[in-house]
Amino acid sequence: MSLADDEAFMREALVLARQAESMGEVPVGAVAVKDGAIIGRGANRREVDEDPFAHAEFLAMQQASKALGAWRLTGVSVYVTLEPCTMCAGALVLARVSRLVFGAQDPKAGAVGSLYNLAQEPRLNHRVEVTGGVLAEECGAALKAFFAALRANKIE
Repeated sequence: MSLADDEAFMREALVLARQAESMGEVPVGAVAVKDGAIIGRGANRREVDEDPFAHAEFLAMQQASKALGAWRLTGVSVYVTLEPCTMCAGALVLARVSRLVFGAQDPKAGAVGSLYNLAQEPRLNHRVEVTGGVLAEECGAALKAFFAALRANKIE
């Protein structure tokens, strides 16, 4: 995939992040892509669904699995606006996702470079190719604005 393709799919993930934010969720969105087509979409839904697993990339991978009729997501790229946490990074590896593209780094919980690098862990049986920093400023700005508004509302 070219940088233009990566940016186009990340913009689709940003649309989903805005949908998550409109529901009061942390603005994270994700799309799963195979052969240039989106086969899974996800927006954070943990609060709405009261589900600890309802992370954007997790939901996009579930849709992709249903679309493919398989749990192995070989040949699939997942685009997510925020660096995945340990749970989602582990799911990417276990689902055999071929490539991860993320926007903003997560220095507090990121597990594909910031705190850990589960996607490239040599002791695991699969490694995920990782490209970070795609539209990082836009992705990070959405998160910063959300948390600033959240803090402002708690203070008032």
